[in-house]
Amino acid sequence: MKKEEQALLILSARALSYPTEQWKIKMKEMNEVIEEIFPKRKGQRITNMYAPLLRTEIRELQRIYVETFDLKSNLGLYLTAYELGDSNRRGAALIKLQKIINVHGFERDGSELADYIPMLLEFLAVAPKNEETKRLWKRMSVAVSYMTEKIDRENPYAQILEILTAYVFPVPSKEEIRQLELGREKADLEELPYPIMYQ
Repeated sequence: MKKEEQALLILSARALSYPTEQWKIKMKEMNEVIEEIFPKRKGQRITNMYAPLLRTEIRELQRIYVETFDLKSNLGLYLTAYELGDSNRRGAALIKLQKIINVHGFERDGSELADYIPMLLEFLAVAPKNEETKRLWKRMSVAVSYMTEKIDRENPYAQILEILTAYVFPVPSKEEIRQLELGREKADLEELPYPIMYQ
């Protein structure tokens, strides 16, 4: 994998993580990495794409983050949620993903599920290319492309997804996007036919 792709995967993984003061420091450190790896004009274009995140006050950014990626949103940060929605097959898919990560000698850090997109971006940045990681790469390209289409253009996170679709992942076919949408099971939000005892 090219250094440029690696840097953009790590940059995007960081950018899509929950913003804190520490997060802001790490994001600013990425400026140096981008400057070092990319030709000047391309590097400038990329730093301009994530600059709105760095300019936004941290509390406001946290509010935007939760509003954008909260579980109630159609833009969550979990790969299998895009692929399977609320299907009971999601559990098996998570176990499979965890095995892929473990087989490559990596361990999950923190309490996030194995399909947490920022973590998978970091994993793809360092994992060797083989059949399993190529499949994961393809799955991620479809999910990220779907997210890019659905996010509000004014949202500062839209630019991060643009970085991934413009410079990292291949554009999936319309059929791949259609398959993604067909495979998702919607949450059952119907009223229950009996009263709930605890509220």
